[in-house]
Amino acid sequence: MLLFVVPALWSSNYLIARLANDVIHPHALAFGRWALAFALLLPFVGAGLRANLAAVRREWLHLLVLGALGMWICGAWVYIGAHSTSAANIALIYAAAPVAIAIAGVKVLHERMGGWQWAAVGSALVGVLFVIARGDIHNLLGLRMAPGDGWIVAATVAWTAYSVLLKHWPSALGPGERLAAIIGGGLIVLAPATLWEWATAPPLPLTTQGLFLVGLSAVLPGVLSYGAYSLLQRELGAARTALMQYLAPVYGALGAWWVLGEVPRWYHGVGAALILPSIWLATRRMPAR
Repeated sequence: MLLFVVPALWSSNYLIARLANDVIHPHALAFGRWALAFALLLPFVGAGLRANLAAVRREWLHLLVLGALGMWICGAWVYIGAHSTSAANIALIYAAAPVAIAIAGVKVLHERMGGWQWAAVGSALVGVLFVIARGDIHNLLGLRMAPGDGWIVAATVAWTAYSVLLKHWPSALGPGERLAAIIGGGLIVLAPATLWEWATAPPLPLTTQGLFLVGLSAVLPGVLSYGAYSLLQRELGAARTALMQYLAPVYGALGAWWVLGEVPRWYHGVGAALILPSIWLATRRMPAR
């Protein structure tokens, strides 16, 4: 069930990025998102963190790197890029991440992927590209690079690295404690970037909408999605868990319909028909040898 819920949580971040334009600055949104997420987690994991301070000290560099990748680059940089590129470009660039994670999962983490599962990866990728192209290959061929694409490429690479390292680096911390510690590392990296943004960017007034976006991003694409992603990785491995990202365009279309009034089109249905069975096939357990 989590496999189909997490992409819905993640896709909310695409809507938040669109709604945040000219409402709250990217680093301010990312810092507020993760500061609130840390505060929400602390009552549940605070005692565990205090009891495992020695582990936090041993793993501090890993936690800092994961925080920089997952909370700073995959957070603020996506918000920056969304200001100056199209949703289609973002979706197209991010479509490379699950394939890259699957390959790294096999090569670096030594996870098993059978022939049918690689076929499922290809089928899901075709489904995503069909949605991005809006059912017409000429739309895909007509896409052009935009100024914000570099930020999205960097975020895609960072997400691939985060996903692989999260599995590759062992931890003595429990899932909740580790997530909180990673968020803490992310806040350390985000703090100077946020201060620099505050000192140099044109001021934006503090609004109810901005605070709402911070709260929403802390809960849905924050604590819930990252926590569930870690649990899925433990169960399925990095390679197969990454494929759920291909559901994000489908959920994003449904979210845009609900929030922005953008009615889904026929190509969303075709894409979903390719993606859903592919994810089911790819996440089936491999038979023991």
